[in-house]
Amino acid sequence: MDSRYPVEVMPLERYKLLITFDNHERRVFDVEPYLSDSFFAPLGNPSVFQTVRVGPISLEWAGGVDMCPDELYCNSVLVS
Repeated sequence: MDSRYPVEVMPLERYKLLITFDNHERRVFDVEPYLSDSFFAPLGNPSVFQTVRVGPISLEWAGGVDMCPDELYCNSVLVS
């Protein structure tokens, strides 16, 4: 599978993200299962979670947290 890259992101409630990918699919990604990992733990702070933005190839948050585009795409749910 070719990699898909996020082009737009909107934070939702309960640590979910609505992501539009470069293939025009809109998908919901749940960040909550990742919060127990020390790297992603800062995202448990709602004010940090809200800083999400599209970076050069993936999503980034304030403080240097980012996530692999394949992780975002493969572990998200297509919105119909």
